[in-house]
Amino acid sequence: MADQTPFTKGHGTENDFVLVPDLEGDRPLSSEQAARLADRHSGIGGDGVIRVVPTAFATEPEVLQQASTARWFMDYRNADGSTAEMCGNGTRVFAAYLRREGLETANEFAIATRAGVKVVRFEGPDLIAVNLGAWRLAQPHIADAEGFDALVHLDGHEPLSALTLDLGNPHTVVALPETVDLETLDLHRLPVVNPEPEHGTNVEFVRPMGAGHIRMRVRERGVGETRSCGTGAAAAALATRFWAGDRGDSWTVDVPGGRLRVRMLADQQVELAGPAVLVADGTTSLV
Repeated sequence: MADQTPFTKGHGTENDFVLVPDLEGDRPLSSEQAARLADRHSGIGGDGVIRVVPTAFATEPEVLQQASTARWFMDYRNADGSTAEMCGNGTRVFAAYLRREGLETANEFAIATRAGVKVVRFEGPDLIAVNLGAWRLAQPHIADAEGFDALVHLDGHEPLSALTLDLGNPHTVVALPETVDLETLDLHRLPVVNPEPEHGTNVEFVRPMGAGHIRMRVRERGVGETRSCGTGAAAAALATRFWAGDRGDSWTVDVPGGRLRVRMLADQQVELAGPAVLVADGTTSLV
């Protein structure tokens, strides 16, 4: 029998992940192995794959330098096997796994990501918050008077105005006109973003529901449409707040997989909160 690798399946508002422990730092995942694990037909299935590894064993210098602050590194890959900076929903699932396994026991602790150290906080059994860190407008030098800096081209629609933000990973948030129905958008095909960020982008489509409340769908780079995106929810709330001139600091974001809370903090930091569920454990072959 081929060597068996343990895994855990989890999700945050139905944004799902395969977690693979590598507590000795001697079982790195190749992009091909990650893509195989994430395949919904021939693998375990997930929007991404998270390798759980001590930060001290990281091979990337920018991650290794976080070892003095964060014991564990969330080595995240998209469903196609490509590496990604981090994942907002994934951080909560990662934190829930660390707590369940006794690898972290505090209510608040730091984790290492390719987008820097993120601090997670357990607010209760069903709610985990993570400080996503500082955000910024990605292209303020080309934003127009209405707060848009990009156009998104989607089959069957006129070009849609959008705003690009950087939350450690790239996001392009589309302000849907009233004539476009959020629920019937066809996101099977990759939207074309102009100008496109250098490393691609996640694209969020937003419908305001009232003060401090939006609904959102997202097409994630390297994955396709997902049921939720944590950093995308934060980006969508930030963009909507920016357009509306709304200074409210607490937002509710409804996604197909559930509900998330976004809070704007001091020093241009943003916090995401929502559930994390570990649903299954097993073993699989990576060969």
